[in-house]
Amino acid sequence: MRSNLIGALGAALIAIGATDARSDDFYRGKNIQLIIATGPGAAYDFFGRLVSRHIGRFIPGEPVVTPQNMPGASGFRAANYLFNVAPKDGTVLGTFNNAIAFYQVVEQPGIQSRAEEFSWLGAIPQDTPQVAVHISAGVKTIEDAKKIEVAMGATGAGGNFAGHVALLNSLLGTRFKIVTGYDSGATINMAIERGEVSGKANTTWPAYKSLASDWVREGKIIPLVQFGLKKDPDLPSVPLLMELASNEEQRRIFEVVASTSAVGQPFAAPPQTPADRLEILRKAFASTVVDAAFRAEAAKVSDQTSMEPISSSELTALVQRTVATPPALAARLRQAMSVKREN
Repeated sequence: MRSNLIGALGAALIAIGATDARSDDFYRGKNIQLIIATGPGAAYDFFGRLVSRHIGRFIPGEPVVTPQNMPGASGFRAANYLFNVAPKDGTVLGTFNNAIAFYQVVEQPGIQSRAEEFSWLGAIPQDTPQVAVHISAGVKTIEDAKKIEVAMGATGAGGNFAGHVALLNSLLGTRFKIVTGYDSGATINMAIERGEVSGKANTTWPAYKSLASDWVREGKIIPLVQFGLKKDPDLPSVPLLMELASNEEQRRIFEVVASTSAVGQPFAAPPQTPADRLEILRKAFASTVVDAAFRAEAAKVSDQTSMEPISSSELTALVQRTVATPPALAARLRQAMSVKREN
């Protein structure tokens, strides 16, 4: 009996070893596709490509990781592809809208995924996003925006570019005009330069300093409100969204919206990715975001790279907490963030 037990145990250990070997060898010679939910030039694109350049070094077999832009519908197109179409074998990853769980809760049209079912890898900490306008708009504060109509660029009717602006219109009485149809924050910047629109939401101050440095240097871009849980160190006088609440309901709404910034820039694999490969990908992502070479490149765009990254377990918990938003509050948010197309 003892001999049989030892033999069975030995066979089990050999089988486990073989499984581990197969897991470690799976990616050798493979090409991993990393879907990026914006067009080229946006901060999401920068970090998506940055991860694609480094993560392969931390995956056994060192596969080639190829970034692919898939802009559209405020990131929903990429999320829907990852959820419904992409192979579930660990060869396709994605990075998309950090508010995907939030927009699921408020039933934003176009979402065909369940955020809690994604195989989350982790996230890169994100700076606090703002709603900001070009100096030519003649607006310097939220109070000014209640008196002067300002055209604001957005990608689709869903997503933070439009949703944040609609929320301000609905609950604070601003007069922003939402103009949709752009494929990324970078193309909205170009539209601002051309005078088609005068501002946008959901861009961080470090991103402006890196990608539109002349606007910052020459005082051409004016942040009006910060959509996060903490202020950017460079903008101590620009109010947080929650500071503008005039009653308890608004405070609760603003707190839920602002909490999406805690998600950072998330990275995920499709649902039902094999557990052994998912573990490899999670470990590789965790190693990538603390790697010295990765952080040296990241520092060109973000001041937040000294912060600890958001782990897969933390990200999963944040998503689960969001999808558990009480239905009554979700309904009020849905009403406040509904967008009427202006073009």
